Amino acid sequence: MALFEIENLTYFYPECDTPALKNINLHIEEGELLLIAGGSGSGKSSLARLLAGLIPDFYGGKLAGRVLFRGKKLSELGPRLLNTQVGIVFQDPEQQLVMTTVEAEIAFGLENLGLPQGEMFRRLAEVMGFLGLTSLKQEFTANLSGGQKQKVALASVLAMNPRVLILDEPTSQLDPLTADEFFNLVERLNKEMGYTVVLIEQRLERCFHLADRLAIMEGGKILRSGPVREVARWEAENSLPFLPPVAKFFAMLRAPALPLTVKEGRKELKKLYPSPPAPEKDQARPARLLPVPATRQDKRVVEAKNLWFTYPNGKEALKGVSLRVNRGEFAVIIGENAAGKTTLLKQLAGLLKPGRGRVLVMGKDTRTTALPELARRVGYLAQNPNTCLFQDTVEAELRFTLDNLGLEDGGVIDDVLKRLGLLPYRQTNPRDLSSGERQRVALAALLVAKPALLILDEPTRGVDCRLKKELGSCLAGLVREGLTVLMVTHDMEFAAEYAKRIIMLFDGRIVSDGSKHEVLGNSLFYSPQIARLFGGTVDGVLTVEEGLEKISANGELSPCLATKAGL
Repeated sequence: MALFEIENLTYFYPECDTPALKNINLHIEEGELLLIAGGSGSGKSSLARLLAGLIPDFYGGKLAGRVLFRGKKLSELGPRLLNTQVGIVFQDPEQQLVMTTVEAEIAFGLENLGLPQGEMFRRLAEVMGFLGLTSLKQEFTANLSGGQKQKVALASVLAMNPRVLILDEPTSQLDPLTADEFFNLVERLNKEMGYTVVLIEQRLERCFHLADRLAIMEGGKILRSGPVREVARWEAENSLPFLPPVAKFFAMLRAPALPLTVKEGRKELKKLYPSPPAPEKDQARPARLLPVPATRQDKRVVEAKNLWFTYPNGKEALKGVSLRVNRGEFAVIIGENAAGKTTLLKQLAGLLKPGRGRVLVMGKDTRTTALPELARRVGYLAQNPNTCLFQDTVEAELRFTLDNLGLEDGGVIDDVLKRLGLLPYRQTNPRDLSSGERQRVALAALLVAKPALLILDEPTRGVDCRLKKELGSCLAGLVREGLTVLMVTHDMEFAAEYAKRIIMLFDGRIVSDGSKHEVLGNSLFYSPQIARLFGGTVDGVLTVEEGLEKISANGELSPCLATKAGL
């Protein structure tokens, strides 16, 4: 008997004519790790809510078909029994945290179960020790970093002692190191402690190899499910984009093997490079520690000079930051959670004022320039697009920006909606859209003002690979037209593909600033997957396309594979 059995299931959200889930047939075995991949709005989160018993009891709507848990209908188990068996961690941990301190948050579910105090303390001690949260037990949850909040959300679920963990894009807000740490915990829970795990994730390069089975969703349907290698090969044959870079690289080569990890990929790469290449004369130089100098004063769009900033609680977030971004640059800021990235963006947008030092936007000092004037020059998109969306339709959101700044339409709304693929949602309420779609609506509301500087805080969060490609191509096109883009992201694959310049922050200071090949190519832990694949074999390779070009240019590809790869 399977742990979960879903039979001929179709589900409609309230007042929706299109099913969120359509004819779903899926079984989940006890102790397995099932990875669910697919585009934004494909039904992944709806499936997670279904398995957690939130559909239809919490969200309402119409459901047809059956969902069985250990042979019994979910509706027959009751919420109390189900909550002790199935735990869910949502994409945004802030929406899951309700108590003021870490210890109180983890204990909240246990108190609702009415457990004896001794049992509660035992569970608290075990789960906080396992996740390394003991030193934070009295910390105010709102002051935690994104990675710490995600751990607390997981701890509050684990304390309930469920046997099934449902994780809905749990690393979307985490830096690469913290994301790796989180997945190490998930792997340990699955392999060593016997938890059944259902994982929904967009950053596939970090978790593809952990899964026992893979399910691909599109349009509310499961297109294919089965063993990971089998489904990955099917994806490659059907040119679907839900593959990590290493697997995608060898799929594009039409290679006989389809590696899922860097280790497996390096073994296959040796067949293309049987002997180590001679050291190149012009090897990548170490990343510069100083900002890239501007050649002309009028090219400077934004500049920070010896910038310091301390929050009212005494936390020193920025320490002597000097940074200059010129017209037409596409620069990405990376670094660990709580390194000061968001604070720096808010300073450059004029939303925060320097404690010491200066910030100049198009030559205007942010300390003396009114925000409405800065808003005409700078478009700022925060991490959570929901804070920017409050109109009844997508079109109204864009029109609000124009009206607020006293600007004429002149066809700009149509142009931006078309550019971002939002024309079908013109009269849709933004709150009815998926997270990735809401992100694009918030971006569109900025672009209609035609700012000179676009500042984006993690715009790829919760966005699938197709939409990331569309976003990256859109931003690259805007940069070619003269727009300056400065963004924070934890997605190293996106940064490697589209950025030209990488700025790394650590503890409120800039520790590295240079071209993407200088910074990412020399990074120990922030390098993209293809860079790790080619590391020590061929220098200067960050993306799948660069890898294919390098192999073709060096004549290392067999005629047969070259023909199949179209090189």
